[in-house]
Amino acid sequence: MALKRSFSNFFRRYHSGIDVPLFVTVVVLCLFGVFNMYGIGGSNSLVTKQAIFVGAGVLLMSVLSFFNYRYFKNSSQFVLTFYVGAVLFLALPFLFDSIRGVQSWVVIGGLTFEPAELMKIILIVLMAKYFSQRHTLINDFRHVLISGVYCLVPAVITLIQPDLGSAIIITVIWLGMLLAAGINTHHLFLLIITGLVVTSMGWLFILKPYQKVRVLSFLSPASDPRGSGYNLIQSKIAIGNGHIFGNGWGNGPQTKNGFLPEPYNDFIFAATADQFGLVGLGAVMAAILFIISRILHIGQRAASNFGKLFALGLVIFIATHTIIAASVNVGLMPVTGIPFPFLSYGGSSLISFMIGIGIIQSIKRYG
Repeated sequence: MALKRSFSNFFRRYHSGIDVPLFVTVVVLCLFGVFNMYGIGGSNSLVTKQAIFVGAGVLLMSVLSFFNYRYFKNSSQFVLTFYVGAVLFLALPFLFDSIRGVQSWVVIGGLTFEPAELMKIILIVLMAKYFSQRHTLINDFRHVLISGVYCLVPAVITLIQPDLGSAIIITVIWLGMLLAAGINTHHLFLLIITGLVVTSMGWLFILKPYQKVRVLSFLSPASDPRGSGYNLIQSKIAIGNGHIFGNGWGNGPQTKNGFLPEPYNDFIFAATADQFGLVGLGAVMAAILFIISRILHIGQRAASNFGKLFALGLVIFIATHTIIAASVNVGLMPVTGIPFPFLSYGGSSLISFMIGIGIIQSIKRYG
């Protein structure tokens, strides 16, 4: 009886301090991801692992909602310690063997973790901390440069691995939070010119041959339908075959017959369409938009600039992943390996999203 009363009190306390619609939507979307993955035809071990990732993510999200986010807001040393640790962790994959030509994962036993995903959420915390203290001084270009260095370090490491997709996300997070902090027009124009120059130099001297092939095949997939253009062609077929209501759970012909590559990761969006059609995709996108709206709602009501900026950074994180992952599947962008939020297989990205949701729930709880 005492245990039951304690659990009831804990649940009441937890329930009263968080944004319940946000919590429910995130959990339902994650559970749909497991259900969707099983229908794609994933092995029992793969589906079981994803279910464990979801359980661990929900637990971590719940625990973090009780963590007072003001520790991030008030302690520069606390935030910098996390940032330095995340950078060191990001460089750790260089000590491990490459996977498909990329050194982005830490492999321990049967588990793999991608440090770049954790780096993204830590960078949001750092940028929210940095700009919340200097929002009145953002017109000083020195602060743009300093914040840029914080971004440049992990971006360069991910490019060397090479992980172009994560480098793009890290850069977008920095630029988005700069805009939210109020960067002036002249500095923004200078950054755009610099970005164009860096992009050109990157194409000539940094991108690996296979990355250039991805871009070229994206521009003209029909030029090599059985080679570099195969993935995109099959993805479009899967989406088209889904029509309005899909072929039914477990009956997607592209995924069931093995035509669609990486249906659990890069092409989970197309695999969802194959099973549940336009209606299913619409429901998923509606859930993502609702999650974003609840995060913005919490951010608007936050008492501190840190809370407002963190909410905006988290929205940029989720929205950028969603837009890039969906665009890759419909042929609007080249393949980047960016996971779709809450649906793609893997614990690294899911745990990072859940950490972000946990912190935003902490902002809701503590104001």
